Amino acid sequence: MTPLIVTGTDTGVGKTVVTAAVAAAAAAVGLEVAVLKPAQSGGDDDAATVTRLSGVTDSHALVSFPDALSPLAAARASGAPPLPMTDVIKAVYGCTADVLLIEGAGGLLVQMGERGWTIADLCAALQASAIVVARAGLGTLNHTALTLEALDARGIGANVVVGAMPRDPEPVHETNLTTLTEMSGGLAGIVPEGAGGLSRAEFTAAAPGWLTGALYGTL
Repeated sequence: MTPLIVTGTDTGVGKTVVTAAVAAAAAAVGLEVAVLKPAQSGGDDDAATVTRLSGVTDSHALVSFPDALSPLAAARASGAPPLPMTDVIKAVYGCTADVLLIEGAGGLLVQMGERGWTIADLCAALQASAIVVARAGLGTLNHTALTLEALDARGIGANVVVGAMPRDPEPVHETNLTTLTEMSGGLAGIVPEGAGGLSRAEFTAAAPGWLTGALYGTL
């Protein structure tokens, strides 16, 4: 089992909904799926959101911090010990599921824990590919190019997914979609805006159609 690590070009780009969509698509083809959130901050519960949308029950965070900060900063603010990357690696090696999705926090180079390790470091340590969740609107081309360049410099493969495509796109969204497709060598998914508000039945029925076969979908 090789994990898939979900990161983003920024915070708030739709990583949790994309994680849930990949989980639902993998489960739909009969695979056992687990989801791991190494560090949760800000009072949200992304693991619970994944379960609510996808129905995958093996979804949890290793540590959680109350402040809406990067995980390392949130640990320091709460007086808690920062998360060692070795704890995440141990959790990965202890997973027996067919597919393990690991959802990061913020962008690729956000400091996650002890000694400032990042999701890029975790990808390299596990020799795992990344799912890069990108915005559809202004700013996404630069952010996505920088993220892909950082991954490529480390020899890490990546699939790009648009995390929230407007249902009534404007010209900027349509032109960005074309450029992101060219930039990534082919998008691995396009998730519609508002997908996180669907019921579980609606979400699991639709999710495979948002993703290509690279992420267990039918797009």
